Amino acid sequence: MASKVISTYRFTPESLHMLQQAASTEVICVTDQEDLYTHLLEAEILCSFAVPENWRQLAPNLRWLQYPGAGVDGLRASGLLDPQSGVIVTTATGIHATTISEYVFGSMLMFNWNWPQMVRLQDGHVWAKSAGWYSLGGRELAGQTLGIVGMGSIGRRIAQLGRAFGMRVVGSRRSFAESNAADPDLDQSYPPDRLHEMLSTCDYIVLAVPLTPETEHMIGEAELRAMKPTTYLVNIARGHVIDEAALIKALREGWIAGAGLDVAETEPLPSHSPLYGMPNVILTPHIAGVSVHYEQRLAQLFADNLQRYRAGQPLLNRFEPARGY
Repeated sequence: MASKVISTYRFTPESLHMLQQAASTEVICVTDQEDLYTHLLEAEILCSFAVPENWRQLAPNLRWLQYPGAGVDGLRASGLLDPQSGVIVTTATGIHATTISEYVFGSMLMFNWNWPQMVRLQDGHVWAKSAGWYSLGGRELAGQTLGIVGMGSIGRRIAQLGRAFGMRVVGSRRSFAESNAADPDLDQSYPPDRLHEMLSTCDYIVLAVPLTPETEHMIGEAELRAMKPTTYLVNIARGHVIDEAALIKALREGWIAGAGLDVAETEPLPSHSPLYGMPNVILTPHIAGVSVHYEQRLAQLFADNLQRYRAGQPLLNRFEPARGY
């Protein structure tokens, strides 16, 4: 394969060797913008989070972008995702499933034990005389209903862990055209038009959908009011999946019990956001997908796709404009 392969993602020497074997050509890792622009002219394959706005001029031979993340909504303005762009876009969907699913249960367990409060007590050298003094503990996962909105690779792994905790697991997905469509990881499945019904049954709800025009603000006031006042909501999707103003109101007025948020409508979250000071919110800075194994998993996926590209086979995780992810 004579294709020129460029990457702004800094792979380790071991991974780079594996990629070059898969590509049967040199894979060039660039370290700065000037270096990138120098090599883009001949690039047929690019692995990068960022693409210059004038990529058509800089990379006239570009045929395939391997995006190192799962959500490609940040590429929309570039035109790369348009059906007529002439560029195949593949994502890293699937490599985050383990770390994000563990994050979700970490957030849920922290909420159940009110762990942030326990850390504050420790910082203040306070030994609570009883759990009731500071509302510590009292909730369990076992026997509770976990609802998952979005049953992709991440949602599916969350469902499997929910089963391991002894939870009843229900889920909603666009492809579930009928109620209770067969799914080995769910006790019950719901089509999108019955989302409110599903939300009303759940003790814990996890949002794991890609950001598309259909999912933007899919959780608004009506959906939040459909939830139980004891429900804990976890968002590891995108901030714009939730109407943040409605969420803040719901948390203040007790429509739901709490929220675990790894994403926000505006990132970084502005310092004046009420979410920072809410005792029923566990907030993290979009880190749920971070893992010490990320680079290795991305390299393996990219290598698999390079071999497929050489052989003229369908690529894994190909972005489909019609569905938006």
